Amino acid sequence: MEGSTLSRFSISYSNFSPCERSQSQPAKSPLSNGLLSYRLIDSGKRCNVSLKTFSLAKRTKDYDFDSSRHRAHDKTQKLNLEVSPHRAVSAVRLMRIELGGAFADLLNEKGKGSGKNEMAYIERTLGFRTRDLDDRDLRLVTEIVGGTIRWKRYLDHLITSLCHGERAFRSMEPLLVQILRIGCYEIDKLGIPPYAAVDECVRIAKVALRPGAGNMVNGILRKLALLKDKNFLPLPKVEGDDRSQARALAILYSHPVWMVRRWTKSLGQAEAVRLMMWNNSEPSFSLRANKKKGYTRADLATQLNMLKVPHETSLHLDDFVRLKTGMQVVIQAGLLKEGLCSVQDESAGLIVSVVDPQPGDTIIDCCAAPGGKTLFMASCLGGQGMVFAIDINKGRLRILEETAKLHEVDDVVTTFHSDFRIFAKEKPLKSDKVLLDAPCSGLGVLSKH
Repeated sequence: MEGSTLSRFSISYSNFSPCERSQSQPAKSPLSNGLLSYRLIDSGKRCNVSLKTFSLAKRTKDYDFDSSRHRAHDKTQKLNLEVSPHRAVSAVRLMRIELGGAFADLLNEKGKGSGKNEMAYIERTLGFRTRDLDDRDLRLVTEIVGGTIRWKRYLDHLITSLCHGERAFRSMEPLLVQILRIGCYEIDKLGIPPYAAVDECVRIAKVALRPGAGNMVNGILRKLALLKDKNFLPLPKVEGDDRSQARALAILYSHPVWMVRRWTKSLGQAEAVRLMMWNNSEPSFSLRANKKKGYTRADLATQLNMLKVPHETSLHLDDFVRLKTGMQVVIQAGLLKEGLCSVQDESAGLIVSVVDPQPGDTIIDCCAAPGGKTLFMASCLGGQGMVFAIDINKGRLRILEETAKLHEVDDVVTTFHSDFRIFAKEKPLKSDKVLLDAPCSGLGVLSKH
């Protein structure tokens, strides 16, 4: 049984009870690509389980999947109306992101349209279902998941400080860690009344894990609320040498230490702090109306007014509008799914305005995927001309092809899966314009990722 086959068990970790350790210590197999080998108690067979899968769990236990499956099945099909659905969904999404490699933005984009599938994840992970999410719940899920990811280092420091150290924190079940992160974020960053956050997080820990887990959540979150009220949170002081100050700032503003040191060195500490605060603030987004479908910015603005989504027109680009909130509403309304508009940063749009695509132009986009600029340029051609989209990543190029069909510009987009450095030598193309927006560190758009 391969590790990939067992990936779903990482999501359902809380449903499986640890059994006695195998007599033989888990050993790495040369065929398992660094996976740990575990014995199935009921059959005596061995299976490969990724270290990443149990990164926060007890990594050297054997798991009786057969008997645990029966216990998990007994808990299924239960509807729990006492657990707040947005916290349950947030906890499971965070599990999927951290242990399963999911992407927060893709989970958000599925939104309300995949409610049944989402609730199936809840049931497999927690052992019960909650009521379906309403629009307010979805907004809270997006806020909590995004905020918890942004402030993860800071939140983990608080939890570690309040639970008797690093060792105790590392021994916690993955689900318990996510519940504590959510509670800390709600109390310290969202301003949720402590009594509500504590009560709800304790309830989900008791129902999904065990009474003892609820007691631990209760103790840690109550202590956090008390210290916050007294303005006495256990935070590091920015003092000592440059390295010590960078470590403290990395915790306070939840950024990697290397990044803090680089920015402090190049920008100065005050400007580096401003940049980190901006990165962790709620980002704004831009939408581009797809004029190839005859959908103008005025049409988009009218639709946003009907949906009661606050927005403003771009100061620089004719097809763009800016949003601070309401992206979930746009997603649920189907504007992206229908190809009427797309999420695109104005900085990307400005690059296209420099290229200035005109009908009849032949344009080469050298590092095209996932294709935002490619599609914008294609929409400007009016069905006349061609954009050759080249990229080394086959999966992202496939996304570009699918989106080109959705936006009805696939007739003027031709894709090539290749490293452009090789492609330029083997398949020389003639063109009127070339766009080379080379891959970079991505630090400039860190707030949106």
